[in-house]
Amino acid sequence: MHYIVFDLEWNQCPEGKEKEEKGLPFEIVEIGAVKLDENFRLVDTFHTMVKPQVYRWIHEKTREVIHLDYKNLLNGLLFPRAVTGFLKWCGEDRRFCTWGDLDLLELQRNMKYYNILGLLPGPVIYYDVQKLFGIYCGEKEPRRSLQYAMETMGIECKMTLHRALVDAWYTGEVMKRLKNQMVPENSSIDVYQNPKRKPEEITVSYGNKVKFISREFASKERALREKGMLNVICPICQKPVKKKIRWFAVNARRYVCVSSCPRHGLMKGKIRFKSTDEKKYYVIKTIELTDKKEAKRIQEKQEVLRLKRKKRKEAKK
Repeated sequence: MHYIVFDLEWNQCPEGKEKEEKGLPFEIVEIGAVKLDENFRLVDTFHTMVKPQVYRWIHEKTREVIHLDYKNLLNGLLFPRAVTGFLKWCGEDRRFCTWGDLDLLELQRNMKYYNILGLLPGPVIYYDVQKLFGIYCGEKEPRRSLQYAMETMGIECKMTLHRALVDAWYTGEVMKRLKNQMVPENSSIDVYQNPKRKPEEITVSYGNKVKFISREFASKERALREKGMLNVICPICQKPVKKKIRWFAVNARRYVCVSSCPRHGLMKGKIRFKSTDEKKYYVIKTIELTDKKEAKRIQEKQEVLRLKRKKRKEAKK
């Protein structure tokens, strides 16, 4: 098995968002990757420029970041040929690794635009090295830059960042130092190709944590009404548990709850709504063991939100 650490650079509509191509807000212009073996030793590298077919001029913000102009891309490959070559180079026995969750998203979005998404069946299991770095640092929420991670780990930057192969190379260097974090429970599931029907729904168990990815629904309200959606099952003994703090909305896309298993203690539930390109919704629900400190934090959050709602109602009177 090989780890494919890849990075993409992309362009956007130079005339502004209102004139962007439907289904392609970002057009890939460069693909870079390093292939590592199971012992994190370098096997090979991949790099190609991609000749734009949709946005023929480089957006000024893109030019500032990646220091490329349209003339630099004229000899690039057309995207279908570039991505076909990339996937062939990757091989079948692979695990993708990226810095953050955007590269896989935009890769698939570009493939869908050119009607070749079938070359990369999804959902795709991968390692988000940015997330792994956060776990290594004991941070769950903050998302740090690649440069920050390099500085933290004492990796000297000898090449200019924000070019695809360079960023892929240094992401690989960070990843080598995160071997202990590269375990199945820390892997990620890219759901751009989300389940459409109930038989396609996904449930993955990571010991103390269970993740469920639902089929599509026409609305968030309909998703919450789905039978069993709000049920909580202990990730260890697989038995239904009682809620100590019922599901409540943190914001328009996120709900949380706290439950308790007689044998395995407290657990936190989290529901996140994701929207598709077709304006439908699906749910990512996670249930994981937690402690009294986190349960108290959730309870305090619920109370803060309750008081805010109360004040808004009183202000309307």
